[in-house]
Amino acid sequence: DYLLGRQPKDYDVATNALPQDIRRIFGKRKTLAVGESFGVIVVLGPSKEAGMIEVATFRSDGNYLDGRRPESVEFCSAQEDALRRDYTINGMFFDPRNNQVLDYVGGQEDLKAGRIRAIGNPTERMTEDKLRMLRAVRFTARFGFDLDKQTAQAIRSMATEIEVVSRERISQELRLILAHPNRMFGVQLLESLQLLFPILPILENHWIPEVTEVIHQMLLAQQSDSFELSMAILLSIAFKKDDNSEKATLEMCRDLKLSNSEIDRIHWLITHRDALDEAHQLPLHRLKPLLINPHCELLLEWMQIAAEVHKKTFVEIEFCRDYLDRTSVEILDPPPLVTGQDLILAGLKPGPDFANLLKKIRNAQLDELIATCEEGMKLIGLSVKE
Repeated sequence: DYLLGRQPKDYDVATNALPQDIRRIFGKRKTLAVGESFGVIVVLGPSKEAGMIEVATFRSDGNYLDGRRPESVEFCSAQEDALRRDYTINGMFFDPRNNQVLDYVGGQEDLKAGRIRAIGNPTERMTEDKLRMLRAVRFTARFGFDLDKQTAQAIRSMATEIEVVSRERISQELRLILAHPNRMFGVQLLESLQLLFPILPILENHWIPEVTEVIHQMLLAQQSDSFELSMAILLSIAFKKDDNSEKATLEMCRDLKLSNSEIDRIHWLITHRDALDEAHQLPLHRLKPLLINPHCELLLEWMQIAAEVHKKTFVEIEFCRDYLDRTSVEILDPPPLVTGQDLILAGLKPGPDFANLLKKIRNAQLDELIATCEEGMKLIGLSVKE
């Protein structure tokens, strides 16, 4: 970030001080030994707002047996530490005392060339931690760089091995790729490196040129940083209403360990992607619940993206936004005129018909045909009991 003239989002500190020395310097109350066996100590800031900083002792790694973590570490020099890291742009150190960049891996040259390159043997780096394959995609897309040919070849040759990485780690990288403005390039990289289908297998049978070109254009047109919208756009090509694709899509999202809220948002967007295509013709009892839904803004963005890509007009989008601007929440989502308790007081016994009767009254209320409890009860042939 310093060499690119960017404001860092966080700081990682590396030192020749041993973990026990770090804890002694800052005090045990101000430190967390979360990764002491790997030489990592977390130093707490003076306040919650100040956050925390990881301080790592220079180390070299032993053998990687699980494709993620070394079985052992040895403390070493800064140069040896740099050689164990993933990519050259991540293998540099900045000495704040001397205002000096320590570069043992050619990171500055790669930054100037706009290149993401693995340190040393790229196959060895990917074998040590398979997640590095996805990190290459993220860094290349984030900076708009080129991916080194040998690094790309190594990733392509072992792309299917990404499946040994935990789904939580994969989904976290996927979030970062899809939430970035350069998400289209990220997806193209995933595809060209043969990583896309091992991560999102449901796409494989639907990924044909005429479809993928539209998907690429939509991802390019997306303005928000919504991971869920990007996922909905991608997964929509495999989602059909008349087969088991809905179940398969949900199962894949759960397998990726996405949060329940992410899955709900993705599912709602896909299942309602056409719901407002003829918004001005919808009865109010169908229109209002859609517009009041918390995910509606993302749906309207998707509609706008589709209109731009397919070169269509924005009439329905403008209608929805205008309706939202001039309609209060009290009208969009008013309190129910009649409740189940009202039906019980009127002499009805709770049963399957309750939901249908309440829905009939609610629809009439949203259609602005009735405005009082009495009118609602009259609609279903009952009177209000005091």
